Amino acid sequence: MNPNTNISQELLESVERYFNGNMTADELSAFEGKLKSDIDFQTQVEDIRTLLFGIESQSLKEQLDDFHNEIPNTSAKKAQSKVRFLHFGKIAAAAIVVIAIANFWFFNQSPNEKLYANFFSPDPGLATTMSSNSNFEFYDAMVNYKQGDYKAAISKWTTIHQSKPKNDTLNYFLGVAYMANKNESKAITYLEKAIEEPTSNFKSEAYYYLGLAYLKEGHIEKAKSSLENSNNNNSKALLSALNN
Repeated sequence: MNPNTNISQELLESVERYFNGNMTADELSAFEGKLKSDIDFQTQVEDIRTLLFGIESQSLKEQLDDFHNEIPNTSAKKAQSKVRFLHFGKIAAAAIVVIAIANFWFFNQSPNEKLYANFFSPDPGLATTMSSNSNFEFYDAMVNYKQGDYKAAISKWTTIHQSKPKNDTLNYFLGVAYMANKNESKAITYLEKAIEEPTSNFKSEAYYYLGLAYLKEGHIEKAKSSLENSNNNNSKALLSALNN
């Protein structure tokens, strides 16, 4: 099976199950999180919605606009109630159109962009217990980060970073947040600082994300070098893909 076929089938199945309310709570949370944070993914879903639902598009758009104003952990029950009127038949009938859209998107990416898209997903973040008053600002930003509001998280962490420029945790999460916000060149600045701390708990992950950022920027040899310094399983898989 061709790579683009796999992608189109996964996209079709995911959208189908989302609009029919057939996702588990975990799947729904992941889908809505990506819909909230990934502009390209939003565009794909919006294109499919427009093509499939015709005269119902305006009504659904209003509902999706309401959803975009909500936090990503909306309950599965609430999400399902919004889309009960959508039927499997409409999606099945438009499968060819959906596949065409997915293929167009896939083939218009460079090989590096395809690899990046396949391997990048933001770090899930740290538990936000707010148990330490001294770290309230950091965890307040972490809440924004985990909700997909990377711009707010970056703003708050940058303020803290001014007094703690060598803090590996700040540098790591600022780097990943910038990647999630589609600014890989800025991310590299912080991730390069994160790997300078020899005892950092984030060193292996920082090398992985740094390798991805280099890849997206077209610095293949730097990407390989960074990935070789990470023991992350995804690093090994990506490195293998780059070497083949």
